[in-house]
Amino acid sequence: MTSASDAVRELRVNGETRRVAAEPDTPLLYVLRNDLGLKGTRFGCGVGACGACTVQIDGRAVASCDTPLWAALDHDVLTIEGIGSVEQPHPLQRAFLDMQAAQCGYCINGIIMRCKALLEEDGAPDEGRILEALDKHLCRCGAHVRILRAVRQAGGHA
Repeated sequence: MTSASDAVRELRVNGETRRVAAEPDTPLLYVLRNDLGLKGTRFGCGVGACGACTVQIDGRAVASCDTPLWAALDHDVLTIEGIGSVEQPHPLQRAFLDMQAAQCGYCINGIIMRCKALLEEDGAPDEGRILEALDKHLCRCGAHVRILRAVRQAGGHA
């Protein structure tokens, strides 16, 4: 006999339907990292306050550490692995590389996912809009000016 907790659920991640056997209340972050092996989404604070775990659900940036799996079912989840590759980076990733906007790299994947959602909403946001979007992202490396330049460079190309 199979219990509800043993049920296999389908989750659309990076354009592909994946099957996972996880409790519905499991944080999406854990499913992405532990069950699907998508390590680009990082654990930071665990309470949705630092931005390291940001992914997109239906184009909207969300903290995956405090988003339960059930909230992502029947939606399109996009992680950093789904937006570009080493050979062909997304324009936003290219801009971050060009501007050397990452140092340690821990928070950058979440920042890129947030900025991608911003650029899809507003192709050429002003600095105030970028700062507002990044308000909940913690980065201790001090690359903030370069991050702003990268987002502005990518405007209109994301």
